[in-house]
Amino acid sequence: MTAVGERFAVRVMVTDVWDQVFLAVEPTTTVAELKRQALTQALKRAQVRPEDYVVKFRGAQVLDETTTLAALGAVPNSPFIVLPARRHPVR
Repeated sequence: MTAVGERFAVRVMVTDVWDQVFLAVEPTTTVAELKRQALTQALKRAQVRPEDYVVKFRGAQVLDETTTLAALGAVPNSPFIVLPARRHPVR
């Protein structure tokens, strides 16, 4: 049996607000779409620039955001991290 078209939940930590959001996604969801949804839900702002953020999965940055979650090997409850592409200076 294949689970094509079935939705499952993943956890996404958005470090800008130190908040974790849960998203219902499909295996065909791209990393770019996951990032957009997580930023919109966590930041609650209309003017979010997804290109200013990167996504990490299993400790490594996902370089090709057109990759699907199935191709990455994401399963239900998989953790992702969305963080700024550039470091913020500490004052």
